[in-house]
Amino acid sequence: MDGSRRWAALAVLLVAEAMNLLDTTIVQVAAPAVYAELGGSAGTISFYTAGYTLPFALFLITGGRLGDVIGRRRTFRLGVTGFVVASALCAAATTPAFLLVFRVLQGTFAALVIPQTIGLIRVLFDGPARARALGTIGPVMGLAAVSGPVLGGLLTHAWSWRAVFLVNVPLGLAVLVASGLLVEDRAATRPRLDLTGTALVALGAGLVVYPLLTHWNGYLVAAGVVTLAVFVVHQRVRGNLIERSLFRDGGFPAALVTSLLFFAVMTGLTQVMVLWLQLTENVDVRTAGLTLLPWSCGLAVSSLVAGQWLVPRYGTRILYTGVGLLTVGVIGLIFLRPVLVPLGVAGLGTGLFTVPFFTAALDRVRPAETGSASGLLNAVQQLGGTVGVSVLTAVFLASGLTAACWTAVALVVAAGVAAAGRLA
Repeated sequence: MDGSRRWAALAVLLVAEAMNLLDTTIVQVAAPAVYAELGGSAGTISFYTAGYTLPFALFLITGGRLGDVIGRRRTFRLGVTGFVVASALCAAATTPAFLLVFRVLQGTFAALVIPQTIGLIRVLFDGPARARALGTIGPVMGLAAVSGPVLGGLLTHAWSWRAVFLVNVPLGLAVLVASGLLVEDRAATRPRLDLTGTALVALGAGLVVYPLLTHWNGYLVAAGVVTLAVFVVHQRVRGNLIERSLFRDGGFPAALVTSLLFFAVMTGLTQVMVLWLQLTENVDVRTAGLTLLPWSCGLAVSSLVAGQWLVPRYGTRILYTGVGLLTVGVIGLIFLRPVLVPLGVAGLGTGLFTVPFFTAALDRVRPAETGSASGLLNAVQQLGGTVGVSVLTAVFLASGLTAACWTAVALVVAAGVAAAGRLA
């Protein structure tokens, strides 16, 4: 395959990735409008996000394995097709229950798409070109996540909340048409699907996260922890959902913990800012979305600078600069008004973190570990988003913006500590 065709194929993968990750946050700013039209309880607002991110997280590892088994291009096409159909059903929903069911379907099919990206990039590129191609993943993931509320606000204001789902239909169809640029690839030795492991991790994570979204229930959380412990034992004894070689040293586990904490802040704080703007500051949906624009712009600029100049010159240790700037930005949200400047600083920090983080995390992955590593890393990111939305929203509703921001600061600092000495 010639060079231009390879980069065009990369563009197809990145558009699909952005489309799936955009739906993590695009509904956040539209959720109050959904609530106003469809009704239901106020607690449903958080479920509109978590109903997508939780199944997205839980089935990513299985999605990566499925690509190993039946082929990554085939799995990619299956996932995009299902995602388009589920998006259309979300736009047509007439009750909160139906919308939540269709959001779960969206998340499940998204979990088939995202893990194929790294594997297909490894087939399309080699040498320095592969490093550059892999370096595009972090900025696309981060930018898609923080751009969601901006786009969601504009679409909801201009048309309806249903437009935030309908936008996926033409994008998804275009990706399917262009997917012929991709090459088929699968693992040399096909692993079996670990359905028992998938069921255990889904049940355990669900039991832990559900009380965070509704009312705290220690018994459910304890049951979830026990179930996850059984999952770990199952993986050590006979499971193959996760490649055990990924845990041969502390590097990849450190990447997982760092990803969980960092993306909990990035996704959860976005939800908090949207709620604060609309519920406390009484701004309209368009203004709420546009207020977050400095965050998106800061991330875009710093991602470009980091990828093109800073990481090649200074290495992955610049991720600590990102942690520091994000911390300063979040603290600024407590003390400065308007919030545009601290949001911009937080965006700069996010971009300076994501590029070196994914470069460092993926550099440790061997070809045979690609499916499992990709699914696991993305799963933890989405699980972090689910936990972040749950925890930070609960803190905000109970104690206000200041308490939510200090909680976010603690999580960011913990992410920096988790990365120290292992990733950069």
